[in-house]
Amino acid sequence: MIGWIIGAFLLAVLFALLGFTTIARGFAAIAKVLFYIFLVIFIIVLVASLF
Repeated sequence: MIGWIIGAFLLAVLFALLGFTTIARGFAAIAKVLFYIFLVIFIIVLVASLF
């Protein structure tokens, strides 16, 4: 999942540098959503491993 986040972030940066701001915003939103999903899953696994 981290690979997907990094990939979406790199694509957002690439499209922003090329001037495609709408596409860059879309990829940045995807990266943000994936990051929050990863964070929730990570916290659940961390709490589950304590018990």
